[in-house]
Amino acid sequence: MLDLLVLGVLGMNLYALLLVVLRAPLYGTVVYRPMLLNIGLSIAPVLVLGVFVVADLALVAGGAPPWITVTVAVVGALVWLLLLPNAGYLVTELNLSHRKDGERVPLWYDIVLVLTLAMSGVLNTVVNVLLVQVLYAVVRFPDDTDPFARPASWLVAFAILLLVTAGIYLGRYVRFNSWDLLHPLQFVRKLVRHLRERGAVVDALLFCLLHTVFLTLMYVVVIGTVVRAIMVAAS
Repeated sequence: MLDLLVLGVLGMNLYALLLVVLRAPLYGTVVYRPMLLNIGLSIAPVLVLGVFVVADLALVAGGAPPWITVTVAVVGALVWLLLLPNAGYLVTELNLSHRKDGERVPLWYDIVLVLTLAMSGVLNTVVNVLLVQVLYAVVRFPDDTDPFARPASWLVAFAILLLVTAGIYLGRYVRFNSWDLLHPLQFVRKLVRHLRERGAVVDALLFCLLHTVFLTLMYVVVIGTVVRAIMVAAS
């Protein structure tokens, strides 16, 4: 089950990349580079998570003091969480804002392209959250034969998905990047200025609510089956 999930997610990302690259030679236009950048940023969180997990395991195996392993784990979790909205950000490509007057790219091609991008972003998001849910369940309930039966791990997954949607909103409509948090005062001032605009607070709340419900349902459909298969195999 897990190998099919991994292959499917890799395939969706590669297909999205292929469609973006082929668009230029097929229809005599230029490669839309922001999409390539967004695909890379969408993949980055799981790579960062993998690096920090491997580093922490190596420290534990090497007998490093607990405070070092905890520090690495906390830093890794924060970096991963700041990057994670980039995975789901690809759903915002559905607005077809990349289309330009004078291009002869058929609408059907761009529909397939942005749908593939959006689904790759959704799958990248759910895989990231799955990995963290598994880590949480293993660490929090090490002796439990069915840790996923406990609501706590699912609440963690839901909370992360809620934060992801908030990050997507900040990226698309407030034009924030993850690294903008290096300048917290500018971040706060820009956010307050945005939320003071007429209807901005309502729009933000609705965006987060509707996208969180969507991602949660996708998570249950895709990951719920995988988690159950893992527990059946482990029993």
